Amino acid sequence: MHIAAQALVALVALIHAYFLVLEMFLWDTARGRKVFATTPAFSRESAPLAANQGLYNGFMAAGLVWSLIAGDPVAYQAQIFFLGCLIVAGVYGAATVNRKILLVQAVPAAAALALVLLAG
Repeated sequence: MHIAAQALVALVALIHAYFLVLEMFLWDTARGRKVFATTPAFSRESAPLAANQGLYNGFMAAGLVWSLIAGDPVAYQAQIFFLGCLIVAGVYGAATVNRKILLVQAVPAAAALALVLLAG
């Protein structure tokens, strides 16, 4: 169970590292506009906001990576904290922006958190 939990935590970290790249570097490109269903004008105007959001996702990914290499009890506590933050942000994003955020952010984080708690 512990290995499965750590693997899912690593997957969530990779997802958020990908979000960092999309939001910080690819937002105002054809790829970024396709992923986020935005227009060229909107992506150009909102690029600074997206970069800020991408930075947040990078911090979440970094926290999860840290939790994978830290020793216990810090590793366990950090995983609960960072996964909890992602769940709350995903639920809020789904309620205020797009329901898809629930599936791509909150559900993977919740699954990882469940495994971490079961393994703990």
